[in-house]
Amino acid sequence: MAEADPDITDSALGQYQKRKSVFPKAVDGTFRRLKWAIMVVTLTIYYVTPWLRWDRGPYAPDQAVLVDLAHRRFFMFDIEIWPHEFYFVAGLLVMAGIGLFLVTSAVGRAWCGYACPQTVWTDLFQHIERAVDGDRNAAIRLQNAPWGPAKIARRLLKWSIWLAVSMGTGGAWIFYFADAPTLMHDFLHGTAAPVAYMTVFVLTMTTFIFGGFMREQVCIYMCPWPRIQTAMMDEKSLLVTYRHWRGEPRGSLKQAQAKPGAIGDCIDCNQCVAVCPTGIDIREGPQIGCITCALCIDACDTVMAQVGRPRGLIDYVTFEDASKEQEGQPTTPILKTLFRPRTLAYFAIWGGIGLALLFALGNRTRLDISAQHDRNPLFVRMSDGSVRNAYTVKLRNMESRPRTVRVTMEGAPQARMWLGETGSREAAARSFEANLAPDAVTKLRLFVVSPAGDGGRQEFALVVQANDDAAPSDKHELVLERGGE
Repeated sequence: MAEADPDITDSALGQYQKRKSVFPKAVDGTFRRLKWAIMVVTLTIYYVTPWLRWDRGPYAPDQAVLVDLAHRRFFMFDIEIWPHEFYFVAGLLVMAGIGLFLVTSAVGRAWCGYACPQTVWTDLFQHIERAVDGDRNAAIRLQNAPWGPAKIARRLLKWSIWLAVSMGTGGAWIFYFADAPTLMHDFLHGTAAPVAYMTVFVLTMTTFIFGGFMREQVCIYMCPWPRIQTAMMDEKSLLVTYRHWRGEPRGSLKQAQAKPGAIGDCIDCNQCVAVCPTGIDIREGPQIGCITCALCIDACDTVMAQVGRPRGLIDYVTFEDASKEQEGQPTTPILKTLFRPRTLAYFAIWGGIGLALLFALGNRTRLDISAQHDRNPLFVRMSDGSVRNAYTVKLRNMESRPRTVRVTMEGAPQARMWLGETGSREAAARSFEANLAPDAVTKLRLFVVSPAGDGGRQEFALVVQANDDAAPSDKHELVLERGGE
């Protein structure tokens, strides 16, 4: 048998150790109350939004926020987005990304600590666990206790509540893609589409597993954002920081009283570790497990108040200010830290994209026209020498009401047109009217004829204008083919 490699140490083997469960201790303070407020607001928005109604008239759905995949529409209150207007959605996604850059460069992983869905649902699950199993010490005792009727009952109760919350999470998601009351009725009666049940099942299980069991592992190992964010932060970013020059050397309160001035402010109570949702020790410095939720600040400030020492042993501090404090120099004002060139640049880009989207939204047309020239045959020569071209015209009415429009030819002054379904060459004219259904694309078959001797290949345009509008809504350029003439 080969001898053990002396270079393999216990430390190297230890990096593959089994996960240790984290049982955060309940804490009260400014940042804990802020997390409560953000949790209530975000969960309320998520669960309630599909049930809000918005009157768009008799021809459009009345759900305030709806992703209507069947009709390829996206409704958000008074805004309706069509597939060809997807750049609005893309713009919002770009704004969300730049917003993350802005927040990270200013206050570190504040998104991770307060508003990330993984954080919000994990926090909710931890509160449920605390209510069923008890606070940190009681939960640890229950975890280490042998299986028995009491432990089984508590586990089943906790998991049942987790599962109910998870099902509500998956159920709320599908209501964004169909009329919520109708889908709820169909879902409960077993008549909804199979994809609805599959979606709810997948989201239920991912929420149950990620929020209930994996928790901090998702943040530390699965999420790419902790790795990306390092490029967004610098020495001027506000981060949760342990003032080691003030806290070290650590010692108990009795040691500090026995040796005044020889022991730092940290009494090594480990409350900052006990309240951390990812189980890290902030006193070890910046690390990937810190989501900057600042609960350790609440815990430490509480202890400092109890032992009569100033708050801020753990606080939001920039690396630059931390160095200045250690050397006894004045620190940078908080407003100057937040509104520095880097964050202002991110904000300018973010705001510029937002203003551009608002401008485009306010100036977009709600009626447009497109046409496709028949390629086979490209043209037809009539018995009298005239030439006929055929086109497929699409008129898009993007308003939630019926509209009557007039389509007019510009250019090719000798040419005339008629609709294949309703007209004939005898009724050919330079314009025609069409009735458009609300929120729909109307497809028409159009014939254009040019008399003999009218010259060669010509360009013209079809202009569409609603009868209730003063100005033309849209124009589409076309070509009239005449072969070799």
